[in-house]
Amino acid sequence: MRGIPGWRRLRLAGWRRCTLAFLLAWAAGWVVLSALLFLLHGSVFSERCTDEDGHRILARLCLDYSSGALTGDLCEDLCVAQKLVYKHCLYYDRGKKVIQADWRGQPIILKSKKEIFSSYQHLSMLDEVETQDIPETEILLMVALEVKNVLGLELSNNSTGPLWTRRKGPHWKAQVASMWSLIQQEEYIFFSLLQDFSKHVLRIIGSCGHFYAVEYLTAGHAWHKTLFPLENIVGPSLAGRRSRVRAIIDIALSFLDMVQHFDNDFSHRLHLCDIKPENFAIRHDLTVVAIDVDMAFFEPKMRDILEQNCTGDEDCNFFDCFSKCNLKIRRCGAQRANNNLQVICDKIFRRWFSPSLREPLVSFPLQPQLQKAVQECAELGHVDTTVHQRTLKSLIELYHLLRVSQQELQRVE
Repeated sequence: MRGIPGWRRLRLAGWRRCTLAFLLAWAAGWVVLSALLFLLHGSVFSERCTDEDGHRILARLCLDYSSGALTGDLCEDLCVAQKLVYKHCLYYDRGKKVIQADWRGQPIILKSKKEIFSSYQHLSMLDEVETQDIPETEILLMVALEVKNVLGLELSNNSTGPLWTRRKGPHWKAQVASMWSLIQQEEYIFFSLLQDFSKHVLRIIGSCGHFYAVEYLTAGHAWHKTLFPLENIVGPSLAGRRSRVRAIIDIALSFLDMVQHFDNDFSHRLHLCDIKPENFAIRHDLTVVAIDVDMAFFEPKMRDILEQNCTGDEDCNFFDCFSKCNLKIRRCGAQRANNNLQVICDKIFRRWFSPSLREPLVSFPLQPQLQKAVQECAELGHVDTTVHQRTLKSLIELYHLLRVSQQELQRVE
């Protein structure tokens, strides 16, 4: 019997040693993991966006402008007249350089995929012939081929106007070189071609060399209670509940307008494969604007992306764009199985109109009907013979409920 307490002490000591060993191993594991993460992502930390980066980028841009290597309608204001003034460096990594500036009192954003002008592919024809002897038809053909390669769209010569200004003069060689650096940026092509056709994309204000300027808008964010900073858009008057409700309904209607527009108003349907608040912004008139189109594809390009080898449906998911796997030939279908409306209902409208375990965002007129309509819209299912009819039905129902909600809010004012 006397040996039992000693045995207990021995077990307790062993348990303590095991616990200590476990804690030491756990701590060592975290140290190793942290070190690995630091090594793997060290380049991210080393490429933080600083004012030094921003000033250096613009100084190099102006140096190339003064040497005659590049040109653009904003170069003089940036490099000589000082009417385009640097404010902040917003984003700086291997894929995109984004700088906020003020242009003649107007906030704008300067963007380029690469920092240095010479990093873009050079047109060899600029060295082979006299500048003024380059046939304009040849330039237009190159532009059309690049658009087809990037967006999958066939363009006629008279459709490339937004991408080529056709101004021969003493700086024409720099114009062609600058144009070619912009053509190598998918987002610039996208926004330029849609400038005159869509209010739902960013407006391009001008360019200098490989940098192009777009309007400044505040993006949405998932952590924001209303997804978009309404007080920054139309002022502090939106502090009241009814004002927030009215604004959200207007924005929701604009999302539906955008869906209808992208589905029907171009030569090919436009698919949005990364739908989240951060990729949209709201103008002061509450129009929804797509501000990041790195994952937006017209139908021909979408089909090329989706049509891949597969062993199951999960292999046919490309971000928010889904396809179905044909197990007989182990090939994903080229047709998208879901659509823009479904994803917007799922990722945007649910946050506004669906019930939450937390405190509700706001109370809407016809809220139960809106909740049901959004739920059905988000779960339309995959493409079949009736999916387009059901999508149209959901679109019409949501339009109706939101319009009636608008009218009810107006009646109580």
